[in-house]
Amino acid sequence: MAETREVDLRITGMTCAACAARIEKVVGRLDAVREVTVNLASERARVVYEPGVIDVGDIVRQVEKAGYGAEPVRDEVDEEEEIRKRRAYRRHVATFLLSALLTAPLVAQMFVMLAGGRPFLPGWAAWLFATPVQFYVGWRFYKGAYHALRGGAANMDVLVALGTTVAYAYSAILTLKGSREAYFDTSATVVTLIYMGKLLEERAKARSSAAIASLAKLGAKVAHVLRDGGEVDVPVEALSVGDLVRVRPGERVPADGVVVDGSTHVDESFLTGEPLPVPKHPGDEVVGASVNQARAFVMRVTKVGRDTALAQVIRLVERAQGSKAPVQRLADRISGVFVPAVLAAALVTFVVWSALGHASHGLFAAIAVLVIACPCSLGLATPTAIMVGTGLGAERGILVKGGEHLERAHRVDTVVFDKTGTLTLGRPAVTSIWAAEGADEADVLALAAAIEVQSEHPIGRAVMEAAKARGVAIPAAADVIAVPGRGIEGVVEGARVRVGSPSFVSSAAPGLPEEVHRKLAGPGHTVVLVAREEKLLGAMALADEVKPDARAAVDALRAMGVDVWMLTGDAEETAQAVAARLGIEHVMAEVLPGDKAAKVEALRKAGRVVAMVGDGINDAPALAAAGVGMAMGTGADVALEVADIALMRGEVLAVIEALRLARATMRKIRQNLFWALVYNVLGIPLAALGVLSPIIAGAAMALSSVSVVSNSLLLRRARVGVGASA
Repeated sequence: MAETREVDLRITGMTCAACAARIEKVVGRLDAVREVTVNLASERARVVYEPGVIDVGDIVRQVEKAGYGAEPVRDEVDEEEEIRKRRAYRRHVATFLLSALLTAPLVAQMFVMLAGGRPFLPGWAAWLFATPVQFYVGWRFYKGAYHALRGGAANMDVLVALGTTVAYAYSAILTLKGSREAYFDTSATVVTLIYMGKLLEERAKARSSAAIASLAKLGAKVAHVLRDGGEVDVPVEALSVGDLVRVRPGERVPADGVVVDGSTHVDESFLTGEPLPVPKHPGDEVVGASVNQARAFVMRVTKVGRDTALAQVIRLVERAQGSKAPVQRLADRISGVFVPAVLAAALVTFVVWSALGHASHGLFAAIAVLVIACPCSLGLATPTAIMVGTGLGAERGILVKGGEHLERAHRVDTVVFDKTGTLTLGRPAVTSIWAAEGADEADVLALAAAIEVQSEHPIGRAVMEAAKARGVAIPAAADVIAVPGRGIEGVVEGARVRVGSPSFVSSAAPGLPEEVHRKLAGPGHTVVLVAREEKLLGAMALADEVKPDARAAVDALRAMGVDVWMLTGDAEETAQAVAARLGIEHVMAEVLPGDKAAKVEALRKAGRVVAMVGDGINDAPALAAAGVGMAMGTGADVALEVADIALMRGEVLAVIEALRLARATMRKIRQNLFWALVYNVLGIPLAALGVLSPIIAGAAMALSSVSVVSNSLLLRRARVGVGASA
């Protein structure tokens, strides 16, 4: 398979779902483009392409050829872009106020006429007021319509430009004939209302993506770097890996690093959602943008720029907000044929009314059809809900990697938990040691620690901590090889040493005496054997406490109607003891890492929608095999990379919040799609029958998009924590 790359583009000029569909179509025509997704709400496109065949410039030119603007999204916060957006918004507001001022006399005259009065504006005055509204304020619709038609498609701008131009032109002809019955109020009011709707929509969309803006503002601006015996203030952008930086109380940590001097407490809530400060001592990692709440400390920078945790979180949230849920395909298919169908419906409306002898009425009924049928709300229904949902999740330490994962997560009926580090603290401690004849406990600990010093497994860390606590000298080891799910082996002082499960060690040495095993293997204990060459040297018992919130999480899942399973490589007796404490009925024990994925796949083949929750390297295959993979943020990077949802807190209750968030987001999407479709299904026939005037149709169209975005914003009030209704 050819090498592929991804590029995120900022798109300008889109007005409705038809625009997004048009860009996807034209960019997708490029031979080297493998995938393209355009998000109307976030105004971004993600393109997967073959770099050796085309480059980003080719993709940008293809978008511009379709009549839209495009530029690559920068990783860093573009302050100039934000300033440009604010200035553009203020210009749009000024334009709207001008439009409203010019339209006001026309609307006032309309109400006078509806009350039975006669027009008070001369025909030339009404024409004068309507002209700048039609061609200056409405220029954006003409421009958009031109680009759309030049690209071989029709969009919202085509409908608005066509409808208002017909009303304006018809009114101009009547005025030239000396009639006082012109309809300049219709064209001007429709333009003004739709322009107002786009302004409100832009403001609402900006609020829906507020999560990224708030994250982007978290980074520190200045770092106090220690150089040549002094302290120098430098911009954060100038930091390099290896720099020593002093962080004072109340300041934000400027980059990711490791504490080298001093102890403090740090607020990492932006990343984990956990409000309690985290103690930090020399050797502990700190993340950029966290807040030092106690004493000053010195850190060594380990990651800068796009490699920091904050930058990665921002990219992850941006990617998720720019993604599409599968349910969006329905809206895309409808939008693809919607505008041409509306044009046909408007033509039929005019022809039918004309045939009945009411050509003038038919003309304005056709205009109402054109205006009310704009598919803006349909295109915003799904992406705005995903933007708000993923943003809310990020604030709570739940990073969702795409809308498709939210859609699958809301259907989850089975959650499979890894045990160690997920349901338990992941910090087992050595509780007892047995030494075979001719050895002592120090020998057992020394050899085990020599091998485990190169392991990141929780059992390895427990053995190391026990050896250090007892002051045991640890010899050097070579040729260390880890066998995932079973144990680890290596060479110590010329002899091969094995440390691991009874089945792993017993394949090369005599097994553990039954009476010793019974003594060591208490409820919830793990037994680890140590062998040198073909001789059993001893055994250790380790225990791992369950997390304080694990039982509450299991109970909450049951209340949601979700089955709970535990999947572990531990012995059956140990696994059952932990499961009993947590109230888990379904247990799969003594499962090797490769078999974990098979177990998850078996549940999926049985018709279940499975979420796998884990934190270690050996959980990665199972996370990938599940319908939804959830990785604890306290775990290995590879697990976080494979998972669909990253739970940045080590709490089991975060799983409940993720599932509730998915359900709440999908409810909003369904509500949005329902109202968007119902609005058009009901609105078009009413407009065709002449029940709705073009002015009412314009107001309804403008407010429909605002209502969809506003409904999505209500998702921020969703109660997704334990105790909320499912």
